Amino acid sequence: MRNFKVTLAYDGSGYHGWQRQSNALAVQEVVENAIFKLTGEKVVVQGCSRTDAGVHARMYVLSMELESTITPRGIQLGLNSWLPDDISVIGCEECEAGFHARYHCKGKEYEYIVHNSRIKDPFLKNTAFRNTYPIDEVLLDKAAKDYVGEHDFKAFCSTACDKEITVRTIYRFDVRREGELVIFTVAGNGFLYNMVRIMVGTLLFINEGKIAADAIPRIIESKDRTKAGKTVPPQGLYLNKVYYDKEPED
Repeated sequence: MRNFKVTLAYDGSGYHGWQRQSNALAVQEVVENAIFKLTGEKVVVQGCSRTDAGVHARMYVLSMELESTITPRGIQLGLNSWLPDDISVIGCEECEAGFHARYHCKGKEYEYIVHNSRIKDPFLKNTAFRNTYPIDEVLLDKAAKDYVGEHDFKAFCSTACDKEITVRTIYRFDVRREGELVIFTVAGNGFLYNMVRIMVGTLLFINEGKIAADAIPRIIESKDRTKAGKTVPPQGLYLNKVYYDKEPED
């Protein structure tokens, strides 16, 4: 068997997340079906993350084993001929037998995009969250730095989170504006269920004066989900980068 590292980009608007579902269409199912059409092999691919319904990926890594003699370039071009236009194979390489896309991942970077405007943009409907309240990106960039470091992020994960250990390390969290778009960028060694969306929602509550600007350390200490902000919608979230050779830089 040969092991491959495959990198995808996808628009998650039409999918119920990454992981194969019994009652809804997921990205994993579409990719595995394309692999079967290309190679005739039924494989279960190993993904680097479980993205939620509606969440996008600019860089999503999977690993898979094939008996085929096909080249990495052949996999890339062949899969792209079978995949729908909202999923693309942007890279493929043969790798060592033990490589696993999830277990060998050292960190991830996410972006969350807010369309900060009172006027809706139909082209951003599925790719950004529109928030009409004026955003002070300088205030939020400063507040976001309180997330950086190793902390117990139990207050920033969904009540449906099944992880017993909720300690994670955030390497950086930046907020910037590009015209009407406010972009939240966070990198860490791992993330809990809905963690990024709750972190962003908490910053938006700070922006609106619903939570004090210096409250994040106290919310972290509380380990109480009710102390944090709302869970923002999924369409603004992007898995931006996945790190294997080294951890994200501070």
